[in-house]
Amino acid sequence: MAQFILASQSPRRRQLLEWAEIDFEVLVHTTDESFPAHLTPAEAAQHIAREKAKAVLPKVAGKTVIAADTIVVLNNEIIGKPADRDEAIGILTRLSGATHTVITGVFISDGTKEFMFYDETEVAFHSLSEKEIIFYIDKYQPYDKAGAYAIQEWIGVVGIRRIHGDFYNVMGLPVSRVVNILKNFVN
Repeated sequence: MAQFILASQSPRRRQLLEWAEIDFEVLVHTTDESFPAHLTPAEAAQHIAREKAKAVLPKVAGKTVIAADTIVVLNNEIIGKPADRDEAIGILTRLSGATHTVITGVFISDGTKEFMFYDETEVAFHSLSEKEIIFYIDKYQPYDKAGAYAIQEWIGVVGIRRIHGDFYNVMGLPVSRVVNILKNFVN
């Protein structure tokens, strides 16, 4: 039986923990992803991650819960998940030719001890044509992704000029840092 619980539906987070060969189960409880307006983007991501973990913790006594939330920030504005095709096109149009920050808040707890942190990665896009943006949106339908893109998909291969920071953070989990923190939770 797995000692760790991933409180996330994200297939990307699941994949990253699998790559790290962490033995885990997925358990998700629907939570409100809103946050107090006075929080900084980093605090907002951590707040949401904490809420995800706290919703699952009572159901998994004796196990360590890992929860995360990833947000995209452009010009101090949090860019969420697009509601539809038009919003996705609008988001990528804004990100085109610009540099934005991807922040992942992480909360890890076994019910007695907890650890919370965030990681930031700077991502710079090449200028993207309307045709490229529409191609990406229509083929990959990134409606469940903050910033309307996934770095490991086509747009990351052809559209990203550079990143500064942890690539896997942009995928949704700064996995090497998580693995090192989990060592403190092993019984």
